[in-house]
Amino acid sequence: MPYKRILTIQDISCVGQCSLTVALPILSACGLETAVLPSAVLSTHTAGFSGYTFRDLTEDMPKIKEHWIKENLKFDGIYTGYLGSTKQIEYVSDIFKETGKNECIKIVDPAMADNGKLYPGFDNDFVVAMKGLCAEADYLVPNISEACFLTDTEYKTEYDKAYIDELLSKLTGLGAKNIILTGVSYIEGKTGVVVFENGNYLYYEHEKISNGCHGTGDIYASAFTGALVRGKDAYTSAKIAADYVLECIKETQSKDENEEPHWYGAKFEPVLYKLIQALN
Repeated sequence: MPYKRILTIQDISCVGQCSLTVALPILSACGLETAVLPSAVLSTHTAGFSGYTFRDLTEDMPKIKEHWIKENLKFDGIYTGYLGSTKQIEYVSDIFKETGKNECIKIVDPAMADNGKLYPGFDNDFVVAMKGLCAEADYLVPNISEACFLTDTEYKTEYDKAYIDELLSKLTGLGAKNIILTGVSYIEGKTGVVVFENGNYLYYEHEKISNGCHGTGDIYASAFTGALVRGKDAYTSAKIAADYVLECIKETQSKDENEEPHWYGAKFEPVLYKLIQALN
């Protein structure tokens, strides 16, 4: 397998098993040289913790990019996660253009919403800016909430395939080349992922665990990206990532009686070997 270099751009939550603290080990486990560009540093993630610290690194991003250009550093893949502002989206667009190799795969996880609501601090201006970044993506990896905001579609918790088809059509209308739509559930007790590639619809369905975990979206996008850039096709990558997330949730929920509840993230590390096995 060729030794490939990937760049991931997102924040660091020092504690919390999300964003870069998830992406870096997962991409590395996929056999990729992983470069990182932190958009911000937080002491913890923002879900359930209070009084966390936050340092914005927006103005460092173009300086880092210019140094990479000077050193002629290029990437086989660029994968974006949580971005904190429209200015960061603008900088990421420049990084796509100036640091990707000719065959660079660009993966955008428009991490901005869940359960039909935008994350705190985001507004319509951010959504509009994210639409522009989605147009540059080779693979767009939204959940249904994010897909609805990107396409100005009413968010629903009960829907049929026609509703999903409408979302996919609108997303391709934005310019996204291929779409990996997560959290698509047609029947009770099951969920899955839709792979819409080159106009073809494929659906991978699996068990749905009612009590999820923080950070599983980051785990999914990272595992999908790692498999894809490693050389797997999109459907296989989507399946590997879905199966791995399921293993992470099961591992998190299977605690012994003396163990404190692990509420702030998913225990992805003990089952990394299963991701590696799936890749091989």
